[in-house]
Amino acid sequence: MSRAIHVEGLEKWYGKKQVLKGLDLKVDVGEVFALLGPNGAGKTTLIKILTGQTNGHGKVMVAGVNPLKEPVRVRKYVGIVPESESVPNYLTVEEYLQFVAELRGLKKDSVEETINKFNLDTYRKTICKNLSKGTKQRLIFAAAMMHKPRILFLDEPFINLDPVYQRVIRQILDDYINSGGTIFMATHILEMAEKLCNRVGIILDGKIVKIVDDMTNLEEKFLKEVGHAEILSH
Repeated sequence: MSRAIHVEGLEKWYGKKQVLKGLDLKVDVGEVFALLGPNGAGKTTLIKILTGQTNGHGKVMVAGVNPLKEPVRVRKYVGIVPESESVPNYLTVEEYLQFVAELRGLKKDSVEETINKFNLDTYRKTICKNLSKGTKQRLIFAAAMMHKPRILFLDEPFINLDPVYQRVIRQILDDYINSGGTIFMATHILEMAEKLCNRVGIILDGKIVKIVDDMTNLEEKFLKEVGHAEILSH
C-alpha cells in the first residue's frame, strides 16, 4: 500500500525549546489516523509542518511532496481544518466559498456543488458572523474540502460541536474516506478516535511513543502511555 505520509527523524525547534524530537511516522493512503497526546506534546506543530505552514528538519513526504522544500505545492493536495479558524465575518457563506474557489483556481460550479454537498443552501446568503458554531465549522470543512484534497488534516475538529453536528461531520468524513481520501487528525476526543480511526499514534514530548491499531479500550491505553495510569484505579 502506498504512503500518504512518511516522516523520519523529524525535529523542530522554537528558539531553544525542542518541540519535535526525531519523530517517525507512516500513514497509508485511505487510512483514518488520529494523533493523541497531552497539550504541548507537538500535535499542532506536526500538522503545521506536514501542511507546509512551518519548517523543520528531517525526512518528510506528504502526498508525494516534500513540504519542507515545497510548502506551497503541498497545499494543492491537502485540506486543512485548523484548531482555531475563523471565517470572514462580513462575507456571506456563498461569497466566502466563491473567494476560496477563486483562490484555488476552481471552476465556478464547484461552489454550488460544495453548498449542496454540505447542506449549506439555507445559509448561502447568511453573513458568516450570524452563523452558529456548528454551521461555521461545517463551512470551514466545506472550504477545506471543496478542491477534493488527497489528504485532510484536522486539528481538534469536534471540540466545539454538539452531538448533532458531530454526527453530521462524521458522515461527511465517512463519505470522504469512501471516495478514497486520507484523514490525519489530532483530537482529545477519544470516543471519536475509536469510532473513526484505523490507527492512532500517541505522541508524548515530541515523539510517537505508541501506535495503536486495536481501538478497544483506547482510553485505558492512552492513559497508560501518557503516565496517568493511576487515574484508572479510581
